[in-house]
Amino acid sequence: MSATTYQKPLPVPDDVTRPYWDSLKQHAMQIQRCPACDQHIFYPRGLCPTCWSSELAWEPVSGQGTIHAMAIVHANRAPGFAEEVPYIVVLVELAEGVRLMSNLIDAAPDPEQVKIGMPVQLVYEDVTDEITLPKFRLANA
Repeated sequence: MSATTYQKPLPVPDDVTRPYWDSLKQHAMQIQRCPACDQHIFYPRGLCPTCWSSELAWEPVSGQGTIHAMAIVHANRAPGFAEEVPYIVVLVELAEGVRLMSNLIDAAPDPEQVKIGMPVQLVYEDVTDEITLPKFRLANA
């Protein structure tokens, strides 16, 4: 898919976030971990928010998590989103302890059956030649 056909906003990787986006492109998500205090960190940043260490390492994640919070979007007129309603926005807590916001895909035919606490698995959506986004699917689906 090219950037001209993808209508939703796209991330703009920078020096701090590029390793994260590169790992998604390789379908092998990595997040930061601080060796000094052993905390996993998300979103990517230059300093550990717990101990302020700048010695952060990138480590692969399991891709397993649970739905921590969610919303079913029934109306969105923005280009790229209007064609997909209803869709589910989820805050996923990964097994590594960090939380990230994404979409739950393949929840049809009844998105109303999706509940907080359900297990999910990471999947990758190659939206352009340069950008891959993390999405989630129910682990039992």
